[in-house]
Amino acid sequence: MGTQPRLAFFTRSLGGGGAERVVVTLASHYAAQGHAVDLIVSRREDAYLKEVHPEVRIHYLHTKRRMLAAPRLAKALREIRPAALLATVNTFAAVLAQRLARTPTRVILREATTPSIAFQVKETSALERAISETAMRWLYPRADAVVAVSKGVAQDLLNLMPQLKPKLTVIYNPVIDAALYAKADAPVEHPWFQPNQPPVVLAAGRLVALKGYDTLLRAFARVRQQMPARLVILGEGAERPHLERLAAELGVAAEVDLPGFDPNPFRYMRRAGVFVLSSRYEGLPNVLIQAMACGCPVVSTDCPSGPSEILDGGRYGALVPVDDVAALAQAIVRALREPPLQPPQEWLCQYEVESVAKRYLEVMLTG
Repeated sequence: MGTQPRLAFFTRSLGGGGAERVVVTLASHYAAQGHAVDLIVSRREDAYLKEVHPEVRIHYLHTKRRMLAAPRLAKALREIRPAALLATVNTFAAVLAQRLARTPTRVILREATTPSIAFQVKETSALERAISETAMRWLYPRADAVVAVSKGVAQDLLNLMPQLKPKLTVIYNPVIDAALYAKADAPVEHPWFQPNQPPVVLAAGRLVALKGYDTLLRAFARVRQQMPARLVILGEGAERPHLERLAAELGVAAEVDLPGFDPNPFRYMRRAGVFVLSSRYEGLPNVLIQAMACGCPVVSTDCPSGPSEILDGGRYGALVPVDDVAALAQAIVRALREPPLQPPQEWLCQYEVESVAKRYLEVMLTG
């Protein structure tokens, strides 16, 4: 087989999150194939640590500050000297580190959000937004390649930076593998998922404003007026107190549970009545693909970007306008009463780890 090129990955943490899960999946897949793999992480958060392949070497930069990450990452690149570095989330630091390190490492940036909307929605000042956008316009074209996780994200990047076109590739996320199906079969102790209980409306993701859980709670309160149901939101985050207060105000607190982050959401997806994505914006929401793979009916906002591509324009699940409480409630009730068409296996193939990893490897090593 010969010596495989050394590959490195850079992300913010191993805490719960879609981007972090993608990095762990790819790094572990390549390590299992015999590549020397290094995972460089800005700060220590270990939600996904157990899922990292034992052959992957983990390096912690021990910083929460983005600007400190670049010189520390440069030092790591000089020591490791990988053939390629794939960076997600903290992408600016990766381009700066490549300049500082002066090593021949190819730097590939993975863009998982729709930048024009992320700049508007993030709770930052106009000055911070302007700095971020300027940094992106300056740094992204200096990377060796940029991967967009959906066609929507790619189009948004080209609107901001038309000169990116020759370096830009769309690769969907590596979401589905044998481990997902095995985890989906694991038992669920939660009493609401036992037989002969009302159907569960399920959501999963960080408890932050962009996920639109406030809209989901309001929609769920309307669902409850029409039929018995329960709502479970898996995840942790700053919005928890606000969501708990809102559930109480809406009179549905007894039917709503926020059990926190669970590394295996798939077993809940296998047993839920419907999975709902209520996000205000996304890049390519993994949870929607995972729920479909687990055989769960899905409902999603038609947010930029990803859901429409994943659901084939609404063929495999209802798409509703962002923040439309009435439409979301109606779609949930309909999905519980008449589940939508399940996607065929060949539709799900485009999200399988094996095929996605091959495409990433081509971009990382050959450009």
